[in-house]
Amino acid sequence: MRRNLKAVVFVLPLLPSLLFAIAARAESDKVQHLRDVNEWHEKRIESLKSEFGWLTLVGLMRLEEGENRFGAAGDNDLVFPDKAPDYAGVFTLADGTVRLDANEGVEITSEGKKVGSGFLGTDADEEMTVLDMGTFRFYVIERAGAHYVRVKDREAETLKNFHGIDRYPVDLDWRIEARFEPYDPPKNLQVPNALGVTFEESCPGVLVFQIDGETQRLEPVNASGGALFVVFGDETSGVETYGGGRFLYVDPPGPDSTFIVDFNKAYNPPCVFTPYATCPLPHADNILKIPVRAGEKAYGDASH
Repeated sequence: MRRNLKAVVFVLPLLPSLLFAIAARAESDKVQHLRDVNEWHEKRIESLKSEFGWLTLVGLMRLEEGENRFGAAGDNDLVFPDKAPDYAGVFTLADGTVRLDANEGVEITSEGKKVGSGFLGTDADEEMTVLDMGTFRFYVIERAGAHYVRVKDREAETLKNFHGIDRYPVDLDWRIEARFEPYDPPKNLQVPNALGVTFEESCPGVLVFQIDGETQRLEPVNASGGALFVVFGDETSGVETYGGGRFLYVDPPGPDSTFIVDFNKAYNPPCVFTPYATCPLPHADNILKIPVRAGEKAYGDASH
């Protein structure tokens, strides 16, 4: 008994120092997390404001089989913004391939070289052909078997009028450990998008985590480098945050195989800035029945 009493007497003077060290470590973690999230958000804003970032998107036009004339004149099949030449050329879609023929006197380039005519690579090909015409940059994308021309303008009004994005206060409590439960075989998700089209994505498994003692689950898709990508909704969607949900990348796991789901890095899809994006929406199982007050809030009046 005496030996135990001596141990208690010896430990008691150390308790204030121990508690101080624990508190200091917790404060250090909060500061480091705040710095990390703010640096991430600064890079996100830089990307949005870059010369041809999402804020410059000004057009999305579907190609029909056969010839599709394009330019600023209203009688074109694809009507470009006013600054474009009235009649710039023709896109020809045939059996899944797209050919460009520029009209005489119209300056269209790709990687600095003039393009008169030729077949174009799409975003589904190994190399996508990116075209420049004045302040415009445009290229062909494929979505659910259809081909579209996506047009950006480095002098777009959406870029000029950008005023930043409101966020919830950074909170370390929303940086949550999750375990990953693989699906074998992977699950085929039916994912809706902003075009009103449902497409199929392969889901490798489910992220399982706790919020306020309740189990939550999100189904991601694979991203590059071992990361996961999640489109999710929650009870703030359409009220405080964008009604079409938010995006979130989850970094590859650490040595203990634990994933970190940091909702402070939840961000708005491009559809909040422009009606010409093709954003995926959260499928039913990725709509959390709780409010996630972390990450980006709605931009402008884009909550609905």
